[in-house]
Amino acid sequence: MAQPTTPAVRVCSNCDGFPTVRVTLGGRDRHGNLRTITAHCPTCHGTGTRPASSRIEVAA
Repeated sequence: MAQPTTPAVRVCSNCDGFPTVRVTLGGRDRHGNLRTITAHCPTCHGTGTRPASSRIEVAA
């Protein structure tokens, strides 16, 4: 009997699967913590994957 297989996860080609990063702004706040912001991948919107229906268009 064949084992069911799950489809491979399609990793976002823009962020390579690392969709969210913390960027240090430099300096510290009054409590001594680093000031950071969170940046999300604009292509996958922070999910790290792309939908199965999206295709990469190649110019000929």
